[in-house]
Amino acid sequence: MIMKISVPPALLSSILLRGSASTYASAFTTLGSRPSSIAQSGIVVPSSSSSSSSSSAVSFSSSTISGIRGGGGGGGGISSSSSSSLNMSSKKEPFNTWTFDRHCETMDWTPAPRAELVAVDAASSQPGDDADLVIVAVFAPPKDEDEEEDGDDDDEKEIDPIVLTGRAKELDDALGGALTELAAENSKAFRNGGSAGSSTPATRVAMEGSKARRYMLLGLGAEEKDEEEVESSTIAKVGAAVAAACHDQKRAESCDVLLPSKITASSLEDLSTAFYSDLYADNRYRKRVELKAEDTKSVKLFVEGGVLSDEDAASSIATGAALASGCSLTKDIVNAPHNVLNSESLADTARRIAAESGGSIVCEVLGKDECEARGMGAYLGVARGSETQPQFIHLTYRPTDGDVKKRVGIVGKGLLFDTGGYNIKTGMMELMKFDCGGAAAVLGAARAIGATKPDGVEAHFVVAACENMINDRAVVPSDILTASNGKTIEVLNTDAEGRLTLADALVFVDEECECESIIELSTLTGACMVSLGKKICGVWTDDDDLAKDLEGVSKVTGDKSWRMPLEKEYKELLKSKIADMTNLGGPYGGAITAGLFLTEFVNKKKPFAHIDIAGPVWDDKAGATGFGAKLVTEWVRRQGE
Repeated sequence: MIMKISVPPALLSSILLRGSASTYASAFTTLGSRPSSIAQSGIVVPSSSSSSSSSSAVSFSSSTISGIRGGGGGGGGISSSSSSSLNMSSKKEPFNTWTFDRHCETMDWTPAPRAELVAVDAASSQPGDDADLVIVAVFAPPKDEDEEEDGDDDDEKEIDPIVLTGRAKELDDALGGALTELAAENSKAFRNGGSAGSSTPATRVAMEGSKARRYMLLGLGAEEKDEEEVESSTIAKVGAAVAAACHDQKRAESCDVLLPSKITASSLEDLSTAFYSDLYADNRYRKRVELKAEDTKSVKLFVEGGVLSDEDAASSIATGAALASGCSLTKDIVNAPHNVLNSESLADTARRIAAESGGSIVCEVLGKDECEARGMGAYLGVARGSETQPQFIHLTYRPTDGDVKKRVGIVGKGLLFDTGGYNIKTGMMELMKFDCGGAAAVLGAARAIGATKPDGVEAHFVVAACENMINDRAVVPSDILTASNGKTIEVLNTDAEGRLTLADALVFVDEECECESIIELSTLTGACMVSLGKKICGVWTDDDDLAKDLEGVSKVTGDKSWRMPLEKEYKELLKSKIADMTNLGGPYGGAITAGLFLTEFVNKKKPFAHIDIAGPVWDDKAGATGFGAKLVTEWVRRQGE
């Protein structure tokens, strides 16, 4: 039965204030709970009622939604509780949080940076005509063979004068050699741009009849004559350096950047991603806002030679910005404290991802009853200890033309906080909000995919969201849980809970979604951090083609990875005396046995990779890194080629 419901104005206002979209339809349709009943032409968004375990959904036609604003939230969000906030302030709440009687139901999103990035043909206009800050990107001279063998660590080596060419030389001549002099004054540190992303201090130059402007040189590294374009890693450093310069140079409302002709469409995409990502500033929980490059309104990229069409350049910059918005959401999720982010506020985030996708993403959230009907005993065993109801999040992306070459599954570990359970953690518990790093990467990638809309691939993003807490219902050591594929698991340690939730999520994407290839991301083991440190994630897979694909994606995106052994002999360590397996191996090789455990819940004939991102998901100085979002987005995009 189809039932039409009119949205009261007050409710509509509440939705809009929460930042899901700038405009919503005034009517929606309640649909059945099964995936087969989903309307194909619209966005399907489950009911936000947290008290019901039903997966009923509301459908919006894409034609009734306009003005979706990336970033959402900011300061909005209306609590449904009448209790006063635990912010303990008589002033307006600075952010959504719990009350004494009610958990938080939504998480604010960091809005996009205000600076606008645009590409301009350098052949038809002159950089610096009306800018407050001008940045000139330069290559260092190519290294000869002797230099490559000896390295460039000799600080005493004399630096030859910089040689500017093209528009950079024309600009230098117009400035009376100011750029050449700037390079000479900083020759030891700048080394003619020999280190990608390095820069000189800004110098002010006042020309007759015009205002004083600031000029900087930005290094692109040594030029590779045989390469037709600049490496992605170099361009990412350039984008970050431009963002840093805009932030450091106060009261610079406009910035012009002169780039060489080797900059391609993909280069602009990488630059845009890095630029916007580097401007990320999480002010959701501060009274005093600290923005990056808050004075900068526009940044113009002047590419020499007119090698890019306006359409290609604009498309590349927009794609990069969309990817940066996914990284921003990934950081938001990992940074959010548990009194803000729980299973239900994460499910609300998933609904908002679908709402802003323009109909390309469908969201379904399974509640307790639906999970029980599927036999998800491993996931629900962990979720029993949570304050909030289990929320099994399923986002489905389909290409707009309906042509699907491949169906893939991406699973993210969604432990919104991990105390360790009854095997309680004795250290680092204040960081255990980042145990949802896998889910954050997956949802951030879903947001980017919904914005960029790659062809040829159907992607299923799945997160089994809950917390690992302690109460009278929580799982205890020696409990035996039954996963949805029928396998029984003896719980030897409640702090090895993530793999339990992932087990049922993997069965879901394998059997119910019928995905042909599956990857899974999780902050699963400290053992991986011991092996690879905090900059590199570990990849476990038996499929050489998938391993090679992920290696290539890693190099392009900068999300560093390393393939690790999936030694079958270690399966003996997972044997149980009374169940099919245990959730914990021996004292050594913990990262390997964790990967082996997960392989028990995916069809052995399907390509599957476990990716442990425990190390790189968090930086002790900066907080959330956004790691994984770019890797997943690029991997999904390539599956449709």
